[in-house]
Amino acid sequence: MNQLVKPGRNLARQQLIFASTLTLISTVLIYFSWGLSHAQSALVGGCIGIIPNFVFALYAFKFAGASAAKQVMDSFFKGAKIKMVLTALLFALSFKFLDLSLAPFFCTYIIAVVSPIVYAALSRFTFNQQ
Repeated sequence: MNQLVKPGRNLARQQLIFASTLTLISTVLIYFSWGLSHAQSALVGGCIGIIPNFVFALYAFKFAGASAAKQVMDSFFKGAKIKMVLTALLFALSFKFLDLSLAPFFCTYIIAVVSPIVYAALSRFTFNQQ
């Protein structure tokens, strides 16, 4: 593995773990507050926020370095496109085939989408850290 990719992959992994943890905590709290059907909706919403971010991270941190600049950009944009399509597809499938409670669904989705930004702000991560 390219050593230049490691800090980005580590940050992405930590952010995904943080988002997953917040999603699970939210789901458990909703389960004990409102019951199973609301908790299932919350879990689905969180997964729709997490899964596309995971796929994007796989593409975004595939290459690094000046000699791979074109590969870095191509991989990054391919990951961004796949993330958008996957998010739309997961939303469409969820609305078509699942009976969702919208409030917990969207609240947990928003938590999962915003959590990487919150994690970065709280951890004060820099790419110079080892």
